[in-house]
Amino acid sequence: MTQLELELVIQRAMRGDRQAVAILYETFVRQIYRYVAYRVTNAADAEDLTAEIFVKMLEGLPGYRQTGAPFEAWLYRIAFSRIVDFHRRGRRTPQDVPEELPDDSPLPEETLLEKQELERLRAAIGALTDEQQQILMLRFIERKSHQEVAALVGRSVSAVKTIQHRALVELAARLGSPEKVRHYLRGGGQT
Repeated sequence: MTQLELELVIQRAMRGDRQAVAILYETFVRQIYRYVAYRVTNAADAEDLTAEIFVKMLEGLPGYRQTGAPFEAWLYRIAFSRIVDFHRRGRRTPQDVPEELPDDSPLPEETLLEKQELERLRAAIGALTDEQQQILMLRFIERKSHQEVAALVGRSVSAVKTIQHRALVELAARLGSPEKVRHYLRGGGQT
């Protein structure tokens, strides 16, 4: 969808056009879900938060103002706020444990080691500032360019690069290995 087409869809959605709202949802739901899924511990919470984000989008559409910033920047701000609220509440959904493992699944001890490693990474990322976390997620999970991230977070490209660099250095120090940071942030350690 071109930028002009998106702007027209946004205007229709602001006037209450359900089809336009559905188009916005379909256009952005995958990337918003992915962004949320990396910030919470399980899929059920990610699904719930993603739904809340789009409800907030729907509630906020009548007052939305096109300022020149991308529409998705507004969605990411909503997502960021909902994730912060979620963590403040300390809400966790219990994870289901399957009764038996499929034959091709990794051994339980391998799964446990991977999970411990991922939890260690999540704890290290959680120790970063909210802004550092957001920039790393947009850069490495959403695979946005420095320019796109700068537009989404309202910072200059050089500021985004500086924040990203400092965050990666801090993660490397916390994890003891710069290779682990690159491996996980590029998707090598996802659950």
